[in-house]
Amino acid sequence: MTITHAHPAQDKPVASRRAGLIERTITRLWMRPARIVGISRLSEKFRLFDFQGDALKGSAWSLGDKLQMKLDQGLAARTYTPIEWNQQAGATRFLAYCHGTGPGSVWAERAQVGDERQFFGPRASLDMSELKSPTVLFGDETSFGLALALQRTGKEGHFIFEVNDRDESASVLEEVGLRALLVPRHPDEAHLREVSEAILAFGQPSESNFVVTGKASSIQHVSRVLKTHGVEKSRLRAKVYWATGKTGLD
Repeated sequence: MTITHAHPAQDKPVASRRAGLIERTITRLWMRPARIVGISRLSEKFRLFDFQGDALKGSAWSLGDKLQMKLDQGLAARTYTPIEWNQQAGATRFLAYCHGTGPGSVWAERAQVGDERQFFGPRASLDMSELKSPTVLFGDETSFGLALALQRTGKEGHFIFEVNDRDESASVLEEVGLRALLVPRHPDEAHLREVSEAILAFGQPSESNFVVTGKASSIQHVSRVLKTHGVEKSRLRAKVYWATGKTGLD
């Protein structure tokens, strides 16, 4: 009896075709196309995108929901927080932060008006629909979009962000009309003491709602401080957008 062993190199085309079939099936069944109708370059690292597509019409959206956008390679996607959502027009707007050389940043830097992308969502991410004023929101550059969405509801809000480049962030927030306290990051996270003091100065533990977002370790620190000062769980919402050394968080 002769046994023939398949060579790995011969299996690759089969695996590639199978992966391509899965990708096309998921895209067709679950994702919806939309085109870029506007791009505003707010700074070197920030882009404001406007998308529109008939497939987005009728989709429900709530404050804090996420929208996942498929990139060019396989089923890789990046998650964004819509600032605005027009259900009738099938239009949305979100802010992209180009903070490195990852595929999401590369896409944002190279994107052009007219480009089409596939979207999944919007879906629940951070439930803020029942938030009552006043609200204190802490985050970083990845949280600017959420803060803008909250501000557009007309609810009273105070915003505190830890940032890498204070001047750039201040310019961007001025451009989009958001007032916030910006605290420069320190490598040893010593700045989180100033952040925590500011959050407690803006909000009352027994009366305010607190939303903490962004970097995982910063969220842990701030949440711990708030709980120590008597903030009840019902008044605290948290959402990790990223963590050092990890990708794919939303």
